[in-house]
Order: sequence, then C-alpha cells, then structure tokens
Amino acid sequence: MYLIGQACYTAKNHGRSLMLDIIRCGNHTLLTAVNNPLNIQQDWFAPNYWQRKDAIIAEKKGRSTTWFFDYSGGVGVLRHYWRGGLIGKLLSDQYLYTGLTKTRTYQEYVLLAELEKKGLNVPKPLAAKISKNGLIYRGDLITQAISNAESLLEILKNRPLTLAEITHIGQTIADFHRQGVFHADLNINNIMLDNNGKVYIIDFDRGRLVSPSHWRLKENIQRLHRSFIKEKGRNGSFFWDVKQWDQLIRAYQDEL
Repeated sequence: MYLIGQACYTAKNHGRSLMLDIIRCGNHTLLTAVNNPLNIQQDWFAPNYWQRKDAIIAEKKGRSTTWFFDYSGGVGVLRHYWRGGLIGKLLSDQYLYTGLTKTRTYQEYVLLAELEKKGLNVPKPLAAKISKNGLIYRGDLITQAISNAESLLEILKNRPLTLAEITHIGQTIADFHRQGVFHADLNINNIMLDNNGKVYIIDFDRGRLVSPSHWRLKENIQRLHRSFIKEKGRNGSFFWDVKQWDQLIRAYQDEL
C-alpha cells in the first residue's frame, strides 16, 4: 500500500480519546485520523512528488522550507522537522528515538488533533510521518492550509492592526490559555489572521497541555512581547507601538 515490496500493517490508537491509524511500513510510520478519506501515502511527504505534479503553489523559507501544495481536498502544508540553534548545525534533522509516542512529530500531530477537537483555532492535521534508522528518527507533518490568512509579521509590515483585530488576538490567546495550552514559541510569525478577522495559532512543535494556572503560560506572553519588539527593531516599516500592546494585554486579561 505504501511501500512496494514491504509488508504494511495498520494499528488503531485510542490515546487521549483520539482515534488514530498508525500505519507501519518497514522503518516508516504514518499517522492519520481513522476513516480519513484521503489516500495519503509516503509520496505526500516528498516535495518533489508535488513538484512533478505541478502542485506546489507556494514555498515559505525560514530556517527551513515549508511547502504549500494543491491536493484533492484543498491546500496542504508540508513541514520537515529541523533542529535549531547550535545543535542543529551538528544534527540538522536527526532526533534520538525513544519510542513512537515520544517523538516530536507524534506529539505535535496528536496535540493539534486534540486542540481541533476542543474547538480551538489551529491548522487541521492531515498526516505525519516518522522515519526511524537505528536510534535516530526524522519527522514530517502535513496540515491543511488556513485560507486567505497572513501572519501578524506580514500584516504589520504593511499596515497597523485595527482595534478589533488586536482585541481578537488577545481573546484568542486567552482561549488557548484557559484550556491550558502551552505554545513553545508564541511569536508573531505563529499567529495568523484571515480576511474575516479570525485568529489562528500555528506551529505546536514542543507544545503541550498544562494546568491553566501554570507559570509557563505567562512565559508565552513575555515571549510574544519580545517578538513584537524584535521585529519592530529589525524592520524599517513596522506598524506597532506600546499602546497597541497594552490593548492586546487588556483584551487577553479580560477574557481569562
């Protein structure tokens, strides 16, 4: 089904009240929702597969490249897991394998599925792949693209946010924190706003559920504040000031 010449089998996983298909083919494991109507195969995780189909519609370059591709159900987003910092220069995309459920790929996929089930504004997870080689694994994640949306960074380079938008951002972050959702890297690249004013939060690598009173949720807010300051300092055109931050915090606190 997924690898020619190799036996594949599917297991059901009921962890965290979610139903997952865990499809194992040799050293590769695919994750997807039970009864997923999409015929997701290993090829989906290879950018050149979509390039051959002339289906790549956009690429976003940062520390690594994220690919946006057309598929039968809409637009997908393919992201490979890469290490950051100094260790990333040595190990690039290699992680120590200590069990499937402990991989960052599995944990992010399951967390996104759980947050979607809670009704929070996150990208819909479509599938994930973990490839194991001895004690090392590499990972990939596919989510559904958020239609007609831009990051706060992209928006603020061109125009100021309206008071309504700022309020919705503060309220949305509070929605996540009330349910104990910790985001490991809450910054203005990871907050999206669509053309209807709906706010989404993306990239939950290393995120997790904690107590709603956990001190790390305050750390999220501090990290976000530093992100605004950093981007204002590095971009010549950036429509943000202290007054807008105060408005965001007021909306956040009023919603808690």
